[in-house]
Amino acid sequence: MTRPLDPARSLLGCAFAAMAFATAPAPATAQAAYPNKPITLVVPFAPGGGNDILARLIAPRMSQQLGQSVVIENKPGAGGNLGTEFVARAAPDGYTLVIASSQVTMNPHLGMKVPFRIDKDFEPVGLMGSVPLMLVANMDQPYRNLKEFMDYARANPGKISYSSPGPGTPQHLAGEVFAKLSRTELLHVPYRGTGPSITDLMGGQVQVSFATFASAIQYVRAGKLRAIGIAGQRRTPLMPDLPTFGDAGLKGYDAELWYSLLAPARTPRPVIDKLNAALLAALRAPDVVDQLAKQGFEAKTSTPDELRAYIGRELARWQRVIADNDIRVGL
Repeated sequence: MTRPLDPARSLLGCAFAAMAFATAPAPATAQAAYPNKPITLVVPFAPGGGNDILARLIAPRMSQQLGQSVVIENKPGAGGNLGTEFVARAAPDGYTLVIASSQVTMNPHLGMKVPFRIDKDFEPVGLMGSVPLMLVANMDQPYRNLKEFMDYARANPGKISYSSPGPGTPQHLAGEVFAKLSRTELLHVPYRGTGPSITDLMGGQVQVSFATFASAIQYVRAGKLRAIGIAGQRRTPLMPDLPTFGDAGLKGYDAELWYSLLAPARTPRPVIDKLNAALLAALRAPDVVDQLAKQGFEAKTSTPDELRAYIGRELARWQRVIADNDIRVGL
C-alpha cells in the first residue's frame, strides 16, 4: 500500500534539491563564459627578442578572436625561467599564459636549477612558429664570413666574446655547441634579454652574437651588424645568399628556435581548446603571415596534443646534444 506523502518532508526535500542545484558546479556555463576578463600573456624576456616580437604580432589577433584584451607582460630573468615559473604557479584558469621557446627543453639538461617541469607543470596550447638563429658580428670586426671567423677564433682563443639573452638560452647554447664543433674558444657574456644583448653588440662591448633572425635582421639591413652565417642546415628565403653552418662543414648543427603557447597545468581542456582555436585563427590571418615572414618567422601550428608530443621529442633530443658536447651552465 502506498503511504501518503508528508507535506513537511516534501517541502524540505524540495528545499534541499533547490540548494543542491544552486551550489552544484556548472562547468559548461563557466567554460562558455571564458574569457570574461583580460588575459595576461607573459614574455619571459625583455622587449626586443623573438618571444616579444611574436607576442606583439599575435596578441591583437587573439584579442579579436576571444573578445577580451590579451595584455603582454615582460618578466625577464634567469634565462627565461623567472617569467615561465610565474605562469607555472598561476591559477589554472586560462587568464595567465606564457610564450615558451625551445629553451624550455634545453634547460633541464644543462645543470641549471629549473623551478618547474615543462612536461608536468604546463598544459600545451599550441605551436606558434620558428625562426633561425644567425651569427652576426660587430661591423668593426675583421671577419666577413664563417671561414674567416673560425680561422680568427682559432688563432685568438678566448679573445672573442659573444652575447646572449641569458644563461641557458638557445642563443647561449648555440654558441657553446658551435665552440665544441668548430674547436674554438669563445667567451659567453649573458644579458637580461635580446634587446640589450644586441645593443652592446652594435656598441662593440662584445664582438659577435648568435641572434634570432627576427631580432637582428633589421640591423643587418641597416648596415649596423654583419651577418656571418645561418646557425643550421637550411638557408632562409629572406637571405638566400647567406651560407649555413652546414655549408661551412659543421654538419648536424641545428639551432633553430621554436615558440609555443603554454598555460598552467590543470587548465580545463575546453579553455585550452578555445585558446588553441584563437591562436590558429591569429596565425592564419594574412597580415600576420606576412609580418611573420618579413621578420624571419615561419608560422607553425599544432593541436595541444601534438605540441605535448613535440616537447617530449625535443627534451630527448637536447638531452643527447648536451650530453654529447658536455655542456653545463650550472645556475
